[in-house]
Formats: sequence, structure tokens, C-alpha cells
Amino acid sequence: MSLVLLIAGRYLRAREGDGFVSVLVWFSLIGILLGVASLIIVMSVMNGFRNDLQTRILGLNGHITIEAAAGINDFDRLSDELRALPDIVRASPMIDQRVLVVGNGRVAGALARGIRAEDLESNPLIQQALSTNLGNFDQSSDVLIGQRMAWNLGLIVGDSITLIAPQANRTVFGNSPRRKTYRVGGTFRIGMSEYDSSYLFMPLAQAQKLFRLKNRVLKVELTVRDPDNAPKLTSVIAPIIGPEVPNARVNPWQFRHASFFQALRVERNVMFIILSLVVIIAAFNIIISQVMMVRDKSGSIAILRAVGASWGMMMGVFFCTGALIGSIGTLIGVGLGIAFALNIEQIRQALEWLLQTEVFSAEVYFLSTLPARLEISDMINIVSLSLSLTFCASLYAAWQAVRVDPVQVLRHAR
Repeated sequence: MSLVLLIAGRYLRAREGDGFVSVLVWFSLIGILLGVASLIIVMSVMNGFRNDLQTRILGLNGHITIEAAAGINDFDRLSDELRALPDIVRASPMIDQRVLVVGNGRVAGALARGIRAEDLESNPLIQQALSTNLGNFDQSSDVLIGQRMAWNLGLIVGDSITLIAPQANRTVFGNSPRRKTYRVGGTFRIGMSEYDSSYLFMPLAQAQKLFRLKNRVLKVELTVRDPDNAPKLTSVIAPIIGPEVPNARVNPWQFRHASFFQALRVERNVMFIILSLVVIIAAFNIIISQVMMVRDKSGSIAILRAVGASWGMMMGVFFCTGALIGSIGTLIGVGLGIAFALNIEQIRQALEWLLQTEVFSAEVYFLSTLPARLEISDMINIVSLSLSLTFCASLYAAWQAVRVDPVQVLRHAR
């Protein structure tokens, strides 16, 4: 085996007159390297997107939602009973309604969420996102708006905004929209542009007054210990709701966001297939470089066969040359991909500074930073794909080597 590796190493080292074969070898190695690195970078970014979006979406909206069109009356009792379940972490009664926000002479659409201060404080994502202490939030007429909404409307803490609700007041002159003025008590930054530009939090009591929901809420959101177990818990929750809440719907997050996360999964799989073509092309380069090497070394092959080298030994030599190219390219590609993925945000900022253009728009991609998440399973799949293709390509070249007829080569040798 040591002799096989020695000969394979000598064949891979460029000598005078082997320039073309050497260039092909380098192209093959670089192709494998770039293919593996590209797969790791893209898969890590796709994983990062999914993980960050899921964390923010579920962190803000909960894992299970109990809704009723007519509202939920005895929501405190229901929330207390649900919190007593071992799998439930939080139960938050709230009101979600669309409103128009008027402030500083500008108008924006928003989703107003009426919620209690204790439920805001118990949510780690919101707690980290808030720029101010809630204090006496429940007893005030303050609202908390997203940072991007504040920028878009030109608002700062202490300014006044007017919320226009879809419910109308009946007057002698006809229906007029319900509107009420509130004070901006603080801002928050979730890190997802859709939420930071279109969500606002207000005290639950104020939301009940604005939307005419006296002593009622529209839904109760639950946070569970294991988000993937949410669908199974719906059968446990349904009996607790009982007939006191007519036409109640219990929806896990997989049902509410199914199309969104399914689209991400399909996009991830398609990107993996497309970028795998880069590795396949690089494997074809290995076949070409190895076949050219066999032709270039036909004289050496004939001499080795003439002095007693077996066909298995020659096959091993050329298999090792291709395998070494693939293994080295894969190893360097893995290192490059990991280094790139771990510093993806800094690289993004450097590119934007260098090109003087926005590479990653938060409004388009929802997130304000470019995420990346390395997963061991993806790394194993990528490395296995690369090594399998390069080993198969090396076998073809090795088979070409053992077909060389030493008698014919030596007869025509000068």
C-alpha cells in the first residue's frame, strides 16, 4: 500500500512537460473545493433563515392558539387551567386587531395587540426586544411600537399617535370610525422587519375599550415546552375549553404557518440539488484529468506492468490519485465553508461597504441580519456526496489504467 501511495504522489506532482495535466488536476481540486464550500454556506444560511424565522414567529405568536370569533369570556379561568398542564409554559390572553396608525402627519397600517404587562415580561423574545421598562403599563394609556414603525412615522418616545379601529361609532350623521389617541411609551426591536414595522402592543384593558370587547379577549396563545409536540397537545387542551367557549378553534403553529415553512423546506432542498451539480461537474473534471494522466503516464504504466506490477496495484495507484484530489478538495472546502458561514454577517457588511449597495435587504428577507446555522447532518451529507462522486470518478480512471496494454506501448515506444 505504501508503494501505491508513493507512486500516486509522484504522479500528482507536476514535472516538466506535465503542465497541461497539472492544470487539470488543479481545476479538479478547486472545483471540488468550491462545490463543497458553496453547499455548506448555502445550507447553513438556509438553516439559519428557518431557525431565526421560527424563533421569532413562534416567540411572538406562541405555539398553540385558541380562538373564538365571538370572543372568550372567562379567559382568566381558562388561562389558569391551561398553565397547570405540565407541558404548558405560558398562557397569554390577548386581542389582535388591525388598525390605522396616524402620527406626525403620517399613516401606517398595523396590528394592535392588547396584552397584559406580565405576559409581555414573561416572553423572553419580547423582553429582550423592549427598549424601556414596562412599569405601570396595564394602568396607562401608553402603547409600544416597533422600531421600524417609529422610524417610518418619525416618532419618538413621548409622542402621541391616533389609532383608528375598524369598529364604527353610530351617530346622527352616520357611522364614524372609532379613534383614540395614545402616548408612545416605548419601542421594541424583534429583529424581523415585518414585526418591527407593523406591530404595536397596548394594555389589554385599553384594547377591550377600543375594540368594544368588554370583559372578553379574542384568543389565548400558549407556549409549550416542545414546539414539535404542539399538534398532540390539542387533544388535551380541547376538553379544558369545554362548551363555555362556543366555536373555539385550537390551532398549532404547524397549521397556522404550514405554507410558509413548507416553502422554506422546498427551497432548501432545491438549492441543495442545484449546488450539487457543481460537485458533479468537478467530479467529471477528475475523470478528464485522470484519463489524461493515464495517457501521459502510459509508458510508466507499461514499464511497471512489465516488471511485475499487478493490475490491482495499477488500479490502486490511479484510484488513489483521484481519491486524493477529491479528499483534499473536500477537506479544504469544508474548512472554507465553515469559516465563511461563521463570519457570514461580517462578510455581508464588508461587501456592502465595498460595493456601496445593499446586499441583504431586511424588507425583502424579513430579517435584519444574515443568519447562518451549521448542522452536523448537513455536513455529513455534503462530505458523503463529494467523496462518493470523486471515488466513483477515480474508479473509472483506474479502470482505464489497467486496460493499457504494456506490449503495445513498449513496441511503439521510441
